[in-house]
Amino acid sequence: MSRAQATVHETVPEGATTITLEHRVGFYETDGMGIVHHSNYLRFCEDARVVWLETHDKSYPEWMAMGLHFAVTHAELDYRQSARFDDRLEVTTWLEWVRGASLAMAYTILCRGELVATGRTEHASINDEGRVRRIPREDRERLARSALPMPQR
Repeated sequence: MSRAQATVHETVPEGATTITLEHRVGFYETDGMGIVHHSNYLRFCEDARVVWLETHDKSYPEWMAMGLHFAVTHAELDYRQSARFDDRLEVTTWLEWVRGASLAMAYTILCRGELVATGRTEHASINDEGRVRRIPREDRERLARSALPMPQR
């Protein structure tokens, strides 16, 4: 088993509530070297995050109807290898944690079983005016049931 294949099992925590989205790399997503431009990986993560919410909670339009949005406050990606035009990527995401007015999501991106990238984003819950707003308690509690268990101190 290659190092990338071995690593993939270590990147998705046991018990994580995941969604895996397949993405076929379009030519327009590649750069002059024929590989996926690094900026596109955040788009792939966002697509998976929206599907995760829809699958495990409620759709993003439902959150918007409540006057809530999840603005990205932090993003990190670790690239392991390149993806190319027409590759089929599997983007897996899960909720790491949810707090009063924020949440964090994590991601793995694979191609043919090989780890391409890992990532993580943090989000602030904001209203339509861009001001931080707490996630309503019932929504926060429901989301927390899908989050990773908090480590014991």
